[in-house]
Amino acid sequence: MKSYKHILFDLDGTLTDPAEGITKCIAYALEAKGIITPNLDSLKPLIGPPLKDTFMHSYGFGEQEALACVDKYRERFAMQGLYENMLFDGVPELLERLKSKDYKVYLATSKPEIFAHRILQHFAIDQYFDFAGGSALDDSRPTKTSVIQYVMENARLTNPHDCIMIGDRKHDLIGARETNMDAIAVLYGYGSQAELEQESPAYLLHSVADLIEFFG
Repeated sequence: MKSYKHILFDLDGTLTDPAEGITKCIAYALEAKGIITPNLDSLKPLIGPPLKDTFMHSYGFGEQEALACVDKYRERFAMQGLYENMLFDGVPELLERLKSKDYKVYLATSKPEIFAHRILQHFAIDQYFDFAGGSALDDSRPTKTSVIQYVMENARLTNPHDCIMIGDRKHDLIGARETNMDAIAVLYGYGSQAELEQESPAYLLHSVADLIEFFG
């Protein structure tokens, strides 16, 4: 294994299981457009990618219509959906292990940064992160690549070969590749094995326990 110094984590599907909150908030936004979702589980494949892209690609909305749906989603998420969420088993132990071994730990999430900080604080894991970056409410960081670049700039990470990105969807792996860093794909989140293998991550792990073992 290469020697890494800086560990970047995705949030949804990697550190937390946000299925209840995200699916209910997507359904809430769709209902405002007259689209009823009888089975919330049908929305689980939408967890992870940037929301604007989800509304455009999955429902055929134009950009402005998709942005209006994002605003409607956030209306419920800020009040309720944020807390309809849980940590995956073993995440606090993983973060504690990384810090005890002097790794630098960062968050790189497509979730708006203001919400990401509240989630880390809610679960009392914010103290483990050297920097936590997310997307912007004004859509100025619309891709995972742009979020990773933002984290690297703010954390002054000048050598991507010292960094590794951990995530559960193809967007995490594409973002890592486009910023010239390795990636770990995790299979306990919301991306299928086929989706993840297609992006050729450096490593493919099945559980949080595997991550703990990976970093020793």
